[in-house]
Parts: sequence; C-alpha cells; structure tokens
Amino acid sequence: MQPHNKLFTPGPVEVCAKTLAAFARPMIGHRGEDFKNLYRDVHQKLQTLFGTKQPVFLSTSSAWGVMEASIRNLVNRGVLCCMCGAFSDKWLDVARRCGKNAEPLQVEWGKHIGHKDLDGALASGKFDTVTLIHNETSTGIMNPLPEICCTLAKYPDVVLILDTVSSFSAMNIDMDALGIDVMLTGAQKALALPPGFSLFSVSEKGFARAEKQRDRGYYFDFLEFKEQQASWMTPTTPSIGHIFALQSKLEDIFGEGLDARYARHARTNALVHDWVNRAGFDFFAEEGFRSKTLTCVANNKDIDVVDLARRLREEHHLVIDPGYGKLRGKTFRLSNMGDETEQAVSHLVACLDDVLQ
Repeated sequence: MQPHNKLFTPGPVEVCAKTLAAFARPMIGHRGEDFKNLYRDVHQKLQTLFGTKQPVFLSTSSAWGVMEASIRNLVNRGVLCCMCGAFSDKWLDVARRCGKNAEPLQVEWGKHIGHKDLDGALASGKFDTVTLIHNETSTGIMNPLPEICCTLAKYPDVVLILDTVSSFSAMNIDMDALGIDVMLTGAQKALALPPGFSLFSVSEKGFARAEKQRDRGYYFDFLEFKEQQASWMTPTTPSIGHIFALQSKLEDIFGEGLDARYARHARTNALVHDWVNRAGFDFFAEEGFRSKTLTCVANNKDIDVVDLARRLREEHHLVIDPGYGKLRGKTFRLSNMGDETEQAVSHLVACLDDVLQ
C-alpha cells in the first residue's frame, strides 16, 4: 500500500479522518427539513467565528467565487486593491475583468499594507471599495487589520472586502467590531476541510450597496443569498458533503475552545519560527507582520528548494511548498494551520533537519 504523504502546504492542508468520514455521510435532500436543520446547526457557531450578528452564507465554490461576487455586488465608483503578494495582486485583474474601475495600492512582496498609504489613496475620493487580504499566503505577510480598519472608519462611504482565507478560525477576527463589510474564507486552509467550498458574511452597508447594483448576476447575488438564508436555504444546489464536514469541524473547534485553538496556532507557529532561526534561514515577510498560520522561509542559503521538497516527500512522506509563483525556489512555505499540533510540527522540523544534513 502506498504510504500517505501528509500535507504541510498552506492549503490544501491535511484533513483528518473524522472530517472525511463526515464528508462521506449518506446524502440528504437540499430542499427539505433535514438540510434546514443542518444549516441551523452550523450557523450560530459560524456567527461566533466570524464575530458577527449578520447571516453567514455557504457557497459551493472556491473563495475566488465570493471574491468576484464581492466586486460585482459592491463596486460602483471605483475599487482600490491592496496588493502585497500573488493572491492580493490578483484582485486587480479580477476587478478589471468585471468591468470595474480598479487601481492598485502596491507594496513590495514581503512588506505589509500601511494604513497611512491607504489613507492617502482614499483621500482622493476616487474609491468606494477596498479589497484587502488579511493573511497573504504567498509571502507569509499578515496585514495590520485594526489599524487599517481604523483608517477606513474615516471614510463611511467606502466598503471593505476582506479575504481571511488563511487566517479564519486560527485567530480572532471580529467582523462587526472592525467594521468589515464582506468577510470571506475558504474551506481548505485553517478550517482543514476539503477544497471547493467557502463561507462569507455581509454587513448591512454591504447589502445596501448591493441593492443599487444592477449587474450582480445570479449565482453570487448577495441579495439572493440573504433571501434564501432567511429560510435556511441556499440559492443554488449546495455541496452537502462539505456542510456535513463543516458541522463535524465546528464540533471540534468549539470542543477545543476558541482561545485554546488560537493559542495552539501561536505555539505551532513559534516552533516553525524557532526552527528558521536555528537552521540559519531568513524570513521572507518583514518582522512584526508575519503570519500566524504559515511561514514563508527565504532561501538565503541558496539550497535547492525543489530538491528539498522532493526528498522530504520521498524520505519522510511530508509535503511542503517550494515557493509560490515567482518566489518558487527563492522561498519555501511551511504551514502550521488547521489541526496541526506541537508534536506534528516538531516532527516536521526534525525531518527538515534530517534532509538538510
């Protein structure tokens, strides 16, 4: 039997047997009481995780579906795309393909989005929407959300679309308190579910903006999601297996306790950081703004990163990422998100030491 190669990539991450078993439960109808009860069961826990009193929606799509939906539902005058890595940089292309007036607020990869730069751009009055990735997975940067949200509070006519794909459920993000208008996440990162599913919530200001948009489309129309959720339904056919898996995962998350879960991610992240320092590598992300769920390691030692990843897989059956896009070979990424424990992450870094020696 082929040995299992365990994922330490920053999405998709390893999915535990309990979650996979839930994913494979017998099917139910998605327009009956069984589905309504399933949605009800997950909803309150999701509101707690989102830090919101607003409805939370279930989307049978990757998070990019909801990202594009956010542009189509909310952007009118213009959108400022905060760009600090491969995924945040894509927002500009997405917005322009949707026919929107979009401009970049670009910083060097490895650097964070500064709230003063954001303030200066918004003072122009050209934008009614801002896109921001909280945790830029390609570079390991975590943007300073409280400072950015405080700046946005000066501009009440501007809505914030926030991607929390690789930080959601690993740390506290309070949507309502921070004034976030669309908060979205995917299934396959810190939630440790199979890919192909996403979650999002929309503020009242966001819904009011959407009502004025005539070209929202159908599949991702925020107002359709809101109307259907009121009766515990989804606008289109949902992936019921994903929602079963989500129900199981939420049991695990609240069984562990949110504070304990956040603390576990901080501890496992610190173990990786300790290894980076001990092994003589550098961090790609600037100090003070580093992700709590993954580490982007700079290849300052000029090793063969692709070979490192190959040997780790072949000799230890562990999978890491040898750098994303233009950073391939120049960096490598180590994930500590999802279900990973201190024991598991300690094993990862021990195997890295073995291969490097």
